[in-house]
Amino acid sequence: MEGLAVPALVTASVIFLLTYVGILSERIHRTTVAVVGAVAMVIAGTWMHFYGEAEAVTAIDIDTITLLFGMMVLASILQRTGLVQYLAIVVAKAARGEPWRLMVMLGLFAAFVSMLMDNVTTIIIVAPVTLSIADVLGISAVPFLISQAVLSNIGGVATLIGDPPNILIASAADLSFNDFLVHLGPVVLVSLVVVQALLLFLFRRQLRVTPSGLEGLARLDARRALLDPKTARKVLLVLAVTILLYLVHDLVCLGPGLVAVVGAGMGLLWVRPPVEEILRDVHWDVLIFFLCLFVIVGGLEAAGVLGLIAEAIAQLTAHGMAFAALSVLWVSAIMSAVVDNIPFTIAMIPVIAALGAHGVNVLPLWWALALGAGFGGNGTPIGSTAGIVTVSMSAGGDTPVTFRMWLKSGSLAALASCIVASAGLFLAIEAGWF
Repeated sequence: MEGLAVPALVTASVIFLLTYVGILSERIHRTTVAVVGAVAMVIAGTWMHFYGEAEAVTAIDIDTITLLFGMMVLASILQRTGLVQYLAIVVAKAARGEPWRLMVMLGLFAAFVSMLMDNVTTIIIVAPVTLSIADVLGISAVPFLISQAVLSNIGGVATLIGDPPNILIASAADLSFNDFLVHLGPVVLVSLVVVQALLLFLFRRQLRVTPSGLEGLARLDARRALLDPKTARKVLLVLAVTILLYLVHDLVCLGPGLVAVVGAGMGLLWVRPPVEEILRDVHWDVLIFFLCLFVIVGGLEAAGVLGLIAEAIAQLTAHGMAFAALSVLWVSAIMSAVVDNIPFTIAMIPVIAALGAHGVNVLPLWWALALGAGFGGNGTPIGSTAGIVTVSMSAGGDTPVTFRMWLKSGSLAALASCIVASAGLFLAIEAGWF
């Protein structure tokens, strides 16, 4: 088995890198590339005895998959009521058709909603509104979609339920909702201001374009767009109950994914929509992409790649807590942009927990991991679940968000937010706050 360690490391790394390059090239659909990569990882793992079918199934985070599925069903039911179009017209009129106002309003709305519900649910609800607004005004939805995805990822870091990695960290470190809000909230607020200003600058050319649909917008009556107010109220009530369950899911012993499925079940049972049409609206390509991505990253973990990175980080505590915390933040940010923040967080948790068992004050490392995983996920569209969902949903617009489009803005946003987080983390450790 020892002799197979290095070949396994190399093989798993090569398969992952080839898959990543295939996704980046955008010549083949990302889901196709992910399926091929997952199959290659399982076959290689089976032949080399480091990863098999059973391990691949175990590597899949079913909670994430069910959360996505449940919220997609609810969003589809809500979309058919006309409420999304109604909100699109109301927001567009409130912004007076000014693209920069729209970016600020939609982006900050997504950020603050992500503090109360997970950022994936936020994007599933807000993205259709954004696409409708862009369609009404006759402008590209790309700047708005990227902005709200990036800001929702940042906003979600402030609370326990806002970002999937936070849920994992809170469970392992026994941290409360208030712990996250008090310690990370200030850093998140500063990051939101900095990143929003950066995005306004990066998209300044697109935001200067005068919308061609201003006259049509003035003639639109938002109330006429609301096709079924009664059903809309039902779905909003179901959504409110679902959010409430998110807030108390630990008390009722329900995982976030199961909560989403419960919400979807309530919506289907109460509204009774045509199930075949609802299921057609589910983004199956996103779900399959995630399944395969988990399998690929599971192979990396089984081969020991993620473990080596985590162990290297653990050794940094010998150079001082501030140095170790900043290293955790930046390595987490980089790795989360490459392999998705959920699997990397899972790999890091036992390492930090083991340090705590040996008497090390690991609280700063937990906050560093949360900041790095949350902010770094904005570096690429596959770095976070919200990013992948945004790219998929943008396919319904005139100009889909591509990998390269995202890199031009998302990577800089991730860099800026991580710099802010580094400054906040360093000052908090020196002051004894963390």
